[in-house]
Amino acid sequence: MANFEKTSVKEGTRTELHDALHLTGAEVSINTLPAGASVPFVHAHKQNEEIYGVLSGAGKAEIDGECVALAAGDWLRISPAAKRRFFAAENGSITYVCIQVKEGSLGAFTAADAVIG
Repeated sequence: MANFEKTSVKEGTRTELHDALHLTGAEVSINTLPAGASVPFVHAHKQNEEIYGVLSGAGKAEIDGECVALAAGDWLRISPAAKRRFFAAENGSITYVCIQVKEGSLGAFTAADAVIG
């Protein structure tokens, strides 16, 4: 068995990569909201923080009642307990990646976790 997984994301409203890549430490999804649309619910998490990266378009996030404008290139981290909901701009869609990981679980990263050779 290879030490990697590969998949291709097709255009759509939501693609979860957990099963396709056999993820064991994170959940990753690619999401697109059409112009004027929103995620149909407010949510928070018990343990997992979320990292959002806007790939294209614009919109906003409502986080604990505060509006945060979003545009392509923006990245946003949200604590588990924060209540959140996402909206596309009225005049265009938004596509973003959401990475969900257990808050406080990162023990090492980059060079500290690398094995050279």
